[in-house]
Formats: sequence, C-alpha cells, structure tokens
Amino acid sequence: MIIRHPEKINKPSNPIKKKPEWIRSKITNSQNFFLTKSIIKKNNLNTVCQEANCPNITECWSKKHATFMIMGDTCTRACGFCDVKTGKPKSLDLLEPIKIAKATKELSLKHVVITSVDRDDLRDGGAEHFSEVIRETRRLNKNTTIEVLTPDFLRKGNAYKKVVEANPDVFNHNIETVPSLYLKVRPGSRYFASVELLKSAKKINNKIFTKSGIMLGLGEERDEILQVMDDLISAEVDFLTIGQYLQPSVKHYPLKRYVHPEEFEELKTIAKSKGFLIVASSPLTRSSYHADEDFSNMKKLRENQSQCHQLQ
Repeated sequence: MIIRHPEKINKPSNPIKKKPEWIRSKITNSQNFFLTKSIIKKNNLNTVCQEANCPNITECWSKKHATFMIMGDTCTRACGFCDVKTGKPKSLDLLEPIKIAKATKELSLKHVVITSVDRDDLRDGGAEHFSEVIRETRRLNKNTTIEVLTPDFLRKGNAYKKVVEANPDVFNHNIETVPSLYLKVRPGSRYFASVELLKSAKKINNKIFTKSGIMLGLGEERDEILQVMDDLISAEVDFLTIGQYLQPSVKHYPLKRYVHPEEFEELKTIAKSKGFLIVASSPLTRSSYHADEDFSNMKKLRENQSQCHQLQ
C-alpha cells in the first residue's frame, strides 16, 4: 500500500492560499500537447510534469518538451513540498533506457531533461541505471544535449560518479531550500551533502555545466537565500533557478507567502552579480522550464569567456 507523506497523518491540515494574479499557466499549441502526451503514454514513461503536478505542463507539452522521470513513479522519501507519491518502489525497468532514447527521438528533442525519484532502496541509489539512460539516449540522439536532475545519492558513497562519468551536458541537483528548513522540508536530505555533491561533480569534470535550484515562500529569510547563493558559487555552480513554492495539498508543507515578481527580479540581479552564468528567477520558474534555451545561452557565455581569456 502506498502512503503519501506518513509524517503528516493525524496532523492539522494546512489551508492552501489563493494564488495571486501573476501565477498563470499557459497553453500555446493543443495539438502538440496531445502528441506529447500520446508519445509518453505509448512508451509507458513517467514525467515529473505529471507526477509532481508542474504548473507549466500545458506550456511545455505544447512545445513538445517533457522532463522524463526514471526509476518509477514512487519515491522512497517523503519531502514536505513534493507531490510525488511515497512508498515501496517497484523493480527497475531494464528497458527504460531504450524507451527514453526512443521517446526523445520521437519528440525531436534538441535538449532533454532526465530526472528521477529517490531510490534509497538500491545499493547505488540508481546511479548505474541513470548512466545507462544517458548513454542510450546519446547513442540514439547524437545531436541532442542531455541534462540530468539527480537525487543526492546520500550515503551511497561514490555512486554519483557513475552519472558524472556518463558525461551529461548538464548535471543538476536542486538544493530546494535554506539549511534552517531542511529538517521540516527535506527530512531525508542534508544541505551540505547536496552542496558537496555539486562541488564534486564539477571537480570530476569541469566541462559539465552544473545547476541547482531553490524554492521561495517556505519561510526562508532573505539573508539565508543570499547565503545559499554564496554556498553554490563556492561549489562552482553555473546555473541557478529560483521559483515559487506552490503547496500541492492541505497535507503538504504550508506555504508561507507568495513572492512578488519584482522580488524575483531583484534576486536574479543579485545572483548574476555573484557570478552565476545563467539565472532563471520568476514565480513559475522550475528546474527544466526553458532548459533548452538556458543551456544554449550558457554554452554561448562560456565560449565568450573562453575567447576573452585567450585574448588577455
């Protein structure tokens, strides 16, 4: 039996605040939306777009963009903010790497984002499976760039190296929130372990772009947000995403406030000044939202930096 967020059972419900006018989903091409949906269904794949109830699903699928979620639809953790179901996962689908590769080809993706549930039940946290998906996707889609959004592989030793050594173009691991909220929001994770993961990935292969994201509205203080930025810069993270936390249900961690778009813009300016190559900051920003465009911009910026260094 699957249990959603067992630590919240028999606790008072957290009322959901009404969304402000600036949070609106978009749809641009309904034909592409249903085509994307049919390809995902035909290949029996999971997407974080569906499982986490992403507010951008209509816009992204209308552009034939989807973020694949591998290793099943059931997570071994119960983070307070996440709508992915928690329980005992099924065995890994050994055909999943080829399914992801084929779906990427059918959607004609120039940039694909692959994420996963946490699989603490597996000896390596699913790192080898992740690497197989990367390799198979690249074999079948030689011109497609690959971005992975990984779990933290906490207490799995050097398992994460398998993912890095598969050579994705972008290695993403979300920090999610500030350290003071981890025990409530991410009880199964550790803040500095996540920072260290990003730092280690860059150390193994400095040609890979590293990326991380944080949600706002959980009760974090401004100086804590700035400290997270500094910690990620010290880990040589290239790309930062900042988005609004949207409470999935009354059983999830309570939303403290909706952050105004002007504050997101201000934080974007600050983050850029601290040294991030790319910063995406808005209420609807998510890890994979406009990831293809952002990757292209990151690549150009790095090339420009390299040219400037050669001229000096």
